[in-house]
Amino acid sequence: MATRLQRRSLLTVILRLALAGAAMITPTVKAQTETATFGVISQRSPTLTAQYWNPILRHVADKAGVPLVLKLARTGPEHAAMITRGEPDFIYSNHNFTPENDTAGYRVIARPAQAAISGQIIVLGSSQFKSLAQLQGKDVVFPSLAAFVGYYVPMDALLRQGIEVSPLFAGNQEGAIGQLKAGRAAAAAVNSEVIREYAKRDGLSYRVLWTSELYQNIPISVHPRIPKQRIEAVREAFVRMAEDPEGARILAASAELIKQAPPFGFVLASDADYENVRQFHRTTRVKGD
Repeated sequence: MATRLQRRSLLTVILRLALAGAAMITPTVKAQTETATFGVISQRSPTLTAQYWNPILRHVADKAGVPLVLKLARTGPEHAAMITRGEPDFIYSNHNFTPENDTAGYRVIARPAQAAISGQIIVLGSSQFKSLAQLQGKDVVFPSLAAFVGYYVPMDALLRQGIEVSPLFAGNQEGAIGQLKAGRAAAAAVNSEVIREYAKRDGLSYRVLWTSELYQNIPISVHPRIPKQRIEAVREAFVRMAEDPEGARILAASAELIKQAPPFGFVLASDADYENVRQFHRTTRVKGD
């Protein structure tokens, strides 16, 4: 029979092995369960944004094993400031391409499968205005000072054509459309995709006075502090979502909320796909906010 000393020594060995195993397992478990934030650009109301993104993020989190929580700011400038500070772990945004935010180090990993977007200056279908020149001295509403295709791109075009307008700001894309509908401005500067979807939901009649060149759809990017394993898991979950029956159902349901046209889902993307965005920021006549 084992002596008391032998039993005590055996227990000591077992305890040490258990502690060593826990020390090895803990970092892995923490990496798998630690919540990652997902910051989304301010385009629509917070409620509609959450209704669209939360089911998608729950599916991605389940497939990737990386809990994701939606992180929203009230306005475009507040969202841009979050990126400047490097707060969100993942982002759906194009504010990371500005010179001020480029140093935050976010790297593109995917983008929506939908077509490229452009900036547009629009008026109501019943408006008397038929050209940009007629907007000289008029009120034009923009989403925010931080909006890329909603402010930087159209304002740059107005400046290059010598058209001076009185800018108003609405907080987000759909807010700008709402102010145009309410008659508070002669025209609105918008994202081509957002106005198309809004008009389909609302039955809005509008006329496009100007359209910019095409830019790849707003990407999903990741902060450099995130471990490679987590990045790959999240990226794969986004890209494979449309192939999964449940994922495809979720994508279709979210798309129906905003009247988004197919194809649904996400595809692989990289920073090289957004070189014309960075080139624009290097040459624009619009001063940063």
